[in-house]
Amino acid sequence: MDASPVITILPEPPTHLADAVRDGGGVTAPLSEATSGLVVLAGEPLEHLETVLRENSGIRWIQVYLAGADQWVPLMHQYPQIRWSSAKGAYGQPVGEYALTLTLAMLRAVPTFARARTWGPQQGTSLHGKRVVIVGAGGVGREILRLVSVFTPHITVVRSHDEPVPGAERTVTDEGLEDALGGTDVVILAAAMTTSTRHLIDERRLAQLPPHAVLVNIARGPLVDTEALTAALAEGRLAGAALDVTDPQPLPDGHPLWTEPHALITPHTAETEAMIRPLLANRVRENVRRFRNGEPPAGLVDPAKGY
Repeated sequence: MDASPVITILPEPPTHLADAVRDGGGVTAPLSEATSGLVVLAGEPLEHLETVLRENSGIRWIQVYLAGADQWVPLMHQYPQIRWSSAKGAYGQPVGEYALTLTLAMLRAVPTFARARTWGPQQGTSLHGKRVVIVGAGGVGREILRLVSVFTPHITVVRSHDEPVPGAERTVTDEGLEDALGGTDVVILAAAMTTSTRHLIDERRLAQLPPHAVLVNIARGPLVDTEALTAALAEGRLAGAALDVTDPQPLPDGHPLWTEPHALITPHTAETEAMIRPLLANRVRENVRRFRNGEPPAGLVDPAKGY
């Protein structure tokens, strides 16, 4: 077993993460030539991190706080000797729960009722027996699958390769996405943000969806072509969309989606700081232990794939 690795937390070492490093067998200390690992938190500028890596060649492992690692991919290519790990899989529980919340809200016409100022007609439909497409088979996608399967067995998972996902009725590759969209009632986006997934849901793919379908995005805003989605909702070609992430983000005041009656917009709140605090601490604790023992970290990022 190696000596206790020296881990620097940027920009500030909160007590719970310093405790997690210690519990994993490491020690926290300010940046120095002894630093061999970093924990990168919100508020750490990319430019400063680049300077840190350029000036500290002893760093061999970096843990970032987000599940998605797309913003750090350029640095990963610049420093291929460093192992990077994200929080992918760690936040599955709260994000999966919120994806289900938004799905039920859309099917039950909650946006309409929330905007109402007078008693209106009954409306809404049940998730039971519906056909659901989940795009992405990481920790979040699998948790959504687990939760949604309580309501329906008719779940198709779209992933980058065709290895079957346990619990899914069907697993298809990206090439099967359009066919899956044509027969679905609900689409839930839980995919990583990469160059190949930008505008994954564009005008052409929105046209594949039945008019009664609803779209839920709890992944990354640029997975959806916002202009195309806005038009589809305004023209009645899509029954509704629930977006916890947008492009641009934050969604500007005055944007048409704010007043679109069939849209539900929330401020990237699928996981709050309070929710992820213990989950990130668990990931840091485990990965410090693995780093100390020379094992691959949980949530290892593949720079070629971007996640």
